[in-house]
Amino acid sequence: MLDVIRSLSVGALAAKNIDLVDLFISETAIIVYVLLILVLIAVLVIAIIFSKGSKDEEESIAPKAEPIKQEEPLPEPEETTERFCMLSTIDRKRNTYGHARYEKNVTLEEFCNNFRNYAAYKHRLYYDIEDIRRFIAGMSVSHMLILQGMSGTGKTSLAHAIGSFVDNSSTIIPVQPMWKERTDLIGYYNEFTRRFNETLLLTKMYEANYSKDIYVTVLDEMNIARVEYYFAEFLSLLELPNPDERYLDVVSDKWENDPVQLKDGRIKLPTNMWFIGTANNDDSTFLISDKVYDRAMILDLDQKTERFVAHPTERMIISADYFETLVASAQKEYEISYRNKKRLEQFDEYLIAHFHVTFGNRIMKQILNYIPVYIACGGEELYALDDILSKKVIRKLESQNPIYFKNAADGLIAYIDDLFGADNMTLCKEHIKRILRNA
Repeated sequence: MLDVIRSLSVGALAAKNIDLVDLFISETAIIVYVLLILVLIAVLVIAIIFSKGSKDEEESIAPKAEPIKQEEPLPEPEETTERFCMLSTIDRKRNTYGHARYEKNVTLEEFCNNFRNYAAYKHRLYYDIEDIRRFIAGMSVSHMLILQGMSGTGKTSLAHAIGSFVDNSSTIIPVQPMWKERTDLIGYYNEFTRRFNETLLLTKMYEANYSKDIYVTVLDEMNIARVEYYFAEFLSLLELPNPDERYLDVVSDKWENDPVQLKDGRIKLPTNMWFIGTANNDDSTFLISDKVYDRAMILDLDQKTERFVAHPTERMIISADYFETLVASAQKEYEISYRNKKRLEQFDEYLIAHFHVTFGNRIMKQILNYIPVYIACGGEELYALDDILSKKVIRKLESQNPIYFKNAADGLIAYIDDLFGADNMTLCKEHIKRILRNA
């Protein structure tokens, strides 16, 4: 019975499947399929037409964007005819530099006294006459001076005042902490612009070579960077005995239209220019090395001078050549005495034996040149000797072993009293005591 039922069910399902297949492939079904396809195509066409119409409408309303222009290439730098524009301008004005007349009836003592009065009367700057004498005498020994001491004692002002006094304004150059080489002072050649970036110092040096005036360049806060880095070549050139050999490299090649005074890309260090560095000793500055101290003259400004009545005083316009003439005359007329020469020799022997410190030829030459000029400025010989020994020789004892120096200091002071007299050499003895306090 079950088998009969199964056979009937299978037959019915088979017949039903056959009817469904016939239905899907009948003419009526195919017509329906075609109609559906046509409807879909019509819907797509209408959608495309409407979308295009709305886009055209938007474009008609919105402003048309400007076509993107292709950037034009940067023009090549023009060929310059002069790479030293400022120096070439100085060449064209060469006859305008300097004064037509210079004073020639001035003594060093008059120059110092008038300068002190001029600074006080004209600029309200008050300095002790001994500081003025040390300053002028220092200029006679070296073209590099260092004014050091506490802030506010008038270091930069003194350097500025001397330029005003000789009617040739001092050039103030603020030293930057990142300076490391010569180009930071005189500039460099720019390969792109094909011009040299000329600095104020370079132009002043070039101008000075056309003039007989005294030029003063102030390196303000000179030890905010390492002096022996950026000023090394200047120090070496200033040591050369022949001024005509003091040429500083500016560029490594030569152009036909370079400034007249550039010789194979080098500039002569002017003999009428003095470099005056101001130095503060604090945590923001570097210690000045022995190389710099040995070559420069030092002036300590540690305290302010009381005001005094200054008389009206005019400028004294003297040439650098006349100043050198006054110096040469003083060194002949006021040569250091034989007695003090012997004292120097004995003091040198004592320092060698007890501290392994000696004057050296450079320092001895500075002492012999400094003292006569200081005397010509109105000072005393023994005071001048005390001043320069304290700065050039006693200063070297700062590097001694502290324990050894404490044990030997009393003997050194006693020897100085015995050699020069107990009432003399106060600056040297004060310096020794200061080293003891800092040891």
